[in-house]
Amino acid sequence: MTAQAGGPDPDWLRPDWPAPGHIHALCTTRAGGVSAAPFDSLNLGDHVGDMPAAVHTNRQVLQAALNAITPGTQPVFLQQVHGTKVLDLLEREGALPADSCADAYATTAEGLACTIMVADCLPVLLTNRQGSAVAAAHAGWRGLAGTDGLGILETFYKHFVTLIQAQQAPVAIKNEAIENSDMAADLLVWLGPCIGPQSFEVGAEVRAIFCAHDSAAAVHFVPYGPSKYRADLAALARQRLRALGITQIYGNDGSAEWCTVANPSRFFSHRRDSATLGASGRFAVCIWRG
Repeated sequence: MTAQAGGPDPDWLRPDWPAPGHIHALCTTRAGGVSAAPFDSLNLGDHVGDMPAAVHTNRQVLQAALNAITPGTQPVFLQQVHGTKVLDLLEREGALPADSCADAYATTAEGLACTIMVADCLPVLLTNRQGSAVAAAHAGWRGLAGTDGLGILETFYKHFVTLIQAQQAPVAIKNEAIENSDMAADLLVWLGPCIGPQSFEVGAEVRAIFCAHDSAAAVHFVPYGPSKYRADLAALARQRLRALGITQIYGNDGSAEWCTVANPSRFFSHRRDSATLGASGRFAVCIWRG
């Protein structure tokens, strides 16, 4: 097996958002890889039971696509655990700590692509209007809900703001402080494909967790059978982001085209495929500074 030498596959998604020109992002689909069913074809997950050689080749395909956009760019993968931990991807290192179990990371370095793997959970990309840093998060319902209202997006946001403030330390000292509200208004977020509101069935306990933090979350849960609801994961994320003061949110609007379950030829879906095929691959969402 050999890796593809070209740029991004035409089927892949490129975020439509007003990020600066040196900020690059993409979302892979099932297209362009070498894996056999049920991982056909561009499975990037090395933990789902696919042949290691196929995953290696598929990751080379991704690397080649990134390099076609900005030469020398390296995708860096997390060990995602459905939690709220955020890591820094340090400049020029291109590697994470030995304990890289986390669900978000950020960097100010150039050429290091924060890469999130998903197959129903929500991928979230973040930068600011200046493009001085980038970050990516993996938000399933557990990570989104977090504990006592402190979930992956709240932690992700706080971490990003701290990173930017550290960059601007001389200015911050001179001006005494950089207000978080000003920072939030400057941020850009892109939401990638995830399980859609017509497919995401959850129990009453999940609804209760979100509503305990914010009663307004109830509108994003539609009754579906006894003690069952259909939840809108992307809308819940938008609600959490707006509560932080972030209003520039792009991408997934909950419509059918963004649903991983409803688009089997384009997206992997753990919930859809594991029940019928026994396993599912993973696609990836990347963001980097060029």
